[in-house]
Amino acid sequence: QVQLVESGGGLVQAGGSLRLACALSERTFSYYHMGWFRQAPGKEREFVALITRGGITTYADSVKSRFTISRDNAKSTIYLQMGSLKPEDTAAYFCAADPRRASPKEYDYQYWGQGTQVTVSS
Repeated sequence: QVQLVESGGGLVQAGGSLRLACALSERTFSYYHMGWFRQAPGKEREFVALITRGGITTYADSVKSRFTISRDNAKSTIYLQMGSLKPEDTAAYFCAADPRRASPKEYDYQYWGQGTQVTVSS
């Protein structure tokens, strides 16, 4: 059974940085395309960033140049380095995985983590 476990969330002041991690319980981690999504209270879940199994990255316009997604295949883990954080970045952050395609659409991902909360104070 594939499991995803996020970590690294917390409370940070505006302008600060935070790094999220997501570990996948699969030895075939390198075959998976991985994504980060977020959901703020009262809003729909939205795409943040993705990294293909080949290491190609894509970002939402709202986080481009502030966030960096990366992967460490040896650790079966992806990361989301978040900088210049804004109060509007406050949300629950979810990682997702799928071996079939890399996509900014949440319905294209088969596996999801439970989420980690990021709160940015002004």
